[in-house]
Amino acid sequence: MRPGRTNLITDVAGLRVGHASDAGLRSGVTVLTADRPVTAAVNVMGGAPGTRETDLLAPDRLVQAVDALVLSGGSALGLAAASGVADALRAAGRGFAVDGQHVPIVPAAILFDLGNGGDKDWVENPYPALGRAALAAAAEDFALGSVGAGTGALVHGLKGGLGSASTVLEAGGYVVGALAAVNAVGAVTVGDGPHFWAAPWEMEGEFGGLGLPTDFTPGAEQGPTKQPGTATTLAIVATDAALTQAEATRLATAAQDGLARAIVPAHSPLDGDLVFAVSTGARPLRDPVADAFRLGHAAAACLARAIARGVYLARPAEGDRLPTWSRRFRG
Repeated sequence: MRPGRTNLITDVAGLRVGHASDAGLRSGVTVLTADRPVTAAVNVMGGAPGTRETDLLAPDRLVQAVDALVLSGGSALGLAAASGVADALRAAGRGFAVDGQHVPIVPAAILFDLGNGGDKDWVENPYPALGRAALAAAAEDFALGSVGAGTGALVHGLKGGLGSASTVLEAGGYVVGALAAVNAVGAVTVGDGPHFWAAPWEMEGEFGGLGLPTDFTPGAEQGPTKQPGTATTLAIVATDAALTQAEATRLATAAQDGLARAIVPAHSPLDGDLVFAVSTGARPLRDPVADAFRLGHAAAACLARAIARGVYLARPAEGDRLPTWSRRFRG
């Protein structure tokens, strides 16, 4: 495997990602969309999720494809970002056709960033407007770090962030990409040092090339540094391989392993860890068993890398409650 051309989830042809950030709010929204509906699925392993329209992503539901996926800050209030996205898509004529109407299908998931020091004393919910702005900004190229849904994210001891990575499989040439908003209870670095837990899967020095430390205490216990419901890592994995919704569900499930490789501990009762999976359907599977096996492994490794990149590329801002990785370890 090797990184894709830009090492972003949009190396999966046809996908676009947009951000909208509010520096004063210390929050934001990230939207993934495409020119036509894409097959989507979801897997939730965290104990405190916040979601919209994820039930319809089960393989036995009527709707098999979505118009966009939304990752947002703002806790439950941030779910309103999806309404802004849906309104804009409907105005553009997008959506599930029913009884002469178009109903955009826009599943969403949120993370908690209300306690990060930003100005949350607003009267009108800002997230619908942020959702519309993120959709309008959707493009193949997009920023990483302290942007979009990762604007106000925090992890154990550090600022979190928004990360992405991609992989091209040698077998079949399938492209796999990952996008993650990292706001975890757990740590992405080992002990008190700069080394990332995701280091074994790093490609081409994309988050510093430090490898793993030579000494750390296996099984060292970390107590929670956040209150219940105040964390969550949100992720999307995508591929150009043609997958059914059931196969996409398995891809999302396999990708959760990447979250656990990059964050220690992961999937806690305090997190809302969730992975969406997307298939554009451009490349038929040659072998439904062998190819699905390789895609699941690639998605997990790719997501681990995306998580580390999001924290590695976080940028300092006035009033930060925690340091960025670069400020703490590079001065």
